[in-house]
Formats: sequence, C-alpha cells, structure tokens
Amino acid sequence: MAGKFEIYKDKRGEFRFRLKASNGQNIMSSEGYSKKASCMNGVESVRKNSQDPDRFEKKTTASGKFTFRLCSTNGQCIGTSQSYSSESGCRNGMKSVAKNAPGASIDDQT
Repeated sequence: MAGKFEIYKDKRGEFRFRLKASNGQNIMSSEGYSKKASCMNGVESVRKNSQDPDRFEKKTTASGKFTFRLCSTNGQCIGTSQSYSSESGCRNGMKSVAKNAPGASIDDQT
C-alpha cells in the first residue's frame, strides 16, 4: 500500500490535508485553506518540494522534541510534522515524506 493524502474539512470549515505513510501513520499535516483548490495546490506543492532536501526545516521544541516543516521555494510553510522524541526519528519522518508524497493517492473526504 502506498502513501496517501487525505483531504478533509476541519471544525472551522477549512480544507486541510494530511499525508499518511503506507502503514497509515500521519507524517505531515497542512494549514487550513479557505478553498479546496488551494488545498489541492498545497498537495501538489508537497509532491514537488518533498524531493528537495533543502526544503525541509528541522526544529527543536522548548521541551526538547523534534519537528520538521516542509517549505516551498518562496519560503511558505506547506506542512508540519508531528513531534518526535529523537532527532533520528525526525529525519526518518522527512525521508518518509520524500518517499511517499510523489506517488501518494488522494482520498477526498469532503
């Protein structure tokens, strides 16, 4: 089973996507979009930008956990990860996005 993008509406009525790995685990989530077309553009941006390691930004939280963001060429954040307890886990999450995003199917739940 390949990865997939789930498109859904949040409680505020905004469109969002989350990228899930082949094992069903959430790898990355998006910001809210007012229009579905903008959300779909975000998915395509993840597919493209995930193939450039320089587009990933790793961060350390105040509590010592690790997260990453994927940013477009203009610097806008496209998606953010969960928190990882180790730096190696965070790196593996970035690799998972790069592996799963290009061929991920789209599961439109709206």
